[in-house]
Amino acid sequence: MTRLPPLAWMQAFEASARHLSFTAAGAELGVSQSAISQRIRLLEDRLGQALFIRHSQSISLTDAARAWLPGLQEGFSQLSMGTAEVFGPASNTPVILRATPGVQQYWLAPRLGAFHRQHPDVELRVVTAVWSQQFGTGDADIEIRYGQGNWQDVQMQSLGHEVMTPICAPQVAEKLATPKDLAEQTLLHATGFSAGWAGWLEAAGVAHLASHARRLVCDTQIMTLRLAACGCGVALAHRRLLEGHDPTLVIPFEITLPTREGFWLVRPQGRTLHKNAGLLWQWLARQEQSQHDACSTEANDRR
Repeated sequence: MTRLPPLAWMQAFEASARHLSFTAAGAELGVSQSAISQRIRLLEDRLGQALFIRHSQSISLTDAARAWLPGLQEGFSQLSMGTAEVFGPASNTPVILRATPGVQQYWLAPRLGAFHRQHPDVELRVVTAVWSQQFGTGDADIEIRYGQGNWQDVQMQSLGHEVMTPICAPQVAEKLATPKDLAEQTLLHATGFSAGWAGWLEAAGVAHLASHARRLVCDTQIMTLRLAACGCGVALAHRRLLEGHDPTLVIPFEITLPTREGFWLVRPQGRTLHKNAGLLWQWLARQEQSQHDACSTEANDRR
């Protein structure tokens, strides 16, 4: 134990590595950005290695930091679970929920708003993950993941089948009478998904546009949605993320592309959710069931 760095230094590193931001880490831990930066420097001095690469406007992890982070997070998780098992969870324990920026903004925000109105005393902490390796680190009570549901050591509940659909600004939609009109538009691509524009264009009978239309590629779906809202092109998005009825975005075609992937509620295997986390889990699961029932009614009305 005497060789371990102080806990506050390790907490500063873990939060900074998760957010890739000293400022966000400081906000989470209730200290200033400069305090986080100082703790990281002291930790690096103690370990004898750099943990972050400082860029002009961002930071990234060194190889040593990436190798150390999972074990450190697992250690924090074990400490938390051990404390709860012996002393019991605090009644005011905050619920930590992790999701991607797109899910947070377009699907989660309105639901959390409704949850907070009904349960104002439950403290919620929403943390962001962009890449798959940022999930499953053990520090979150609940995660909303995207994939085929083949993760290990977790309990999960599907949020339903998923389809992809084009989406764009209203002024762009006015120019799209048929899928062939996409030839004059920029197709906004988001990396990291098994289903993309090539599949949708084939389903729409205009497969040749996959190699002929203009392309703009982003590494997050939320960026393609914002570009689409600005009139920069047409994005291919998950229908689930469009339930908020954002007036800056419309669906120009009813053709959809089913995917083998979907959104899932996920929690660590073998960990009992504390009261507040269990309350949120059940709430989100009920929201999905309500949406499923509403979609079934709408489909029957169309028949």
